[in-house]
Amino acid sequence: MTIQIERLSARELDALISKAKKRKTVLGKRKPAATVRRKLVALAKSEGYGIEELFGAAKGAPKARKAAAPRKATKKKVAPKYRNPANPKETWTGRGKQPRWMAALTTKGRKPDDFLIK
Repeated sequence: MTIQIERLSARELDALISKAKKRKTVLGKRKPAATVRRKLVALAKSEGYGIEELFGAAKGAPKARKAAAPRKATKKKVAPKYRNPANPKETWTGRGKQPRWMAALTTKGRKPDDFLIK
């Protein structure tokens, strides 16, 4: 967020300064993040947990290896359901967006059932 100070009135500047001082006071009362982090790690360890178990891995941190590798999703081939009568090489499974040839023919009044493969 960029504030263009030159465009602010005296009243707006006073309000901004007031908000900034309040925010600075709040931030000044907080303990350093490293101190809080150490306390959290110590508490988690004392209870038998790891930080990654409770909160997940940190962004950019290397991911912990799992005991077993997850299965990869396999894409199964789906048999085509529809065929273009003008070009039999063009088929469609019925999944996803309609191909252009079918969309063009259906807008002319033909039904998708007319193109079913028997």
